[in-house]
Amino acid sequence: MEHFTYTTSGTCSRQIDFDMEDGVLHNVVFTGGCDGNLKAIGKLVEGKKAEEVMELLSGNTCGGKATSCGDQLSRACKQALGA
Repeated sequence: MEHFTYTTSGTCSRQIDFDMEDGVLHNVVFTGGCDGNLKAIGKLVEGKKAEEVMELLSGNTCGGKATSCGDQLSRACKQALGA
């Protein structure tokens, strides 16, 4: 299992930490942002393939922002996969 840390941009959360094994996400934790919602995202994506998470959350926006914490997670997955 490999650990990844991604610094977010354009969101209230500042960082996303997660583990990945064989393209599957584990232990997703956001630093900053909407605590309850981000804990929920972590629970919902636990054990899911990174590609599935990318497809589901990519392009999701928050308020008037061009990105969201979910979108940032999709970008973090893409970076972790080297895609």
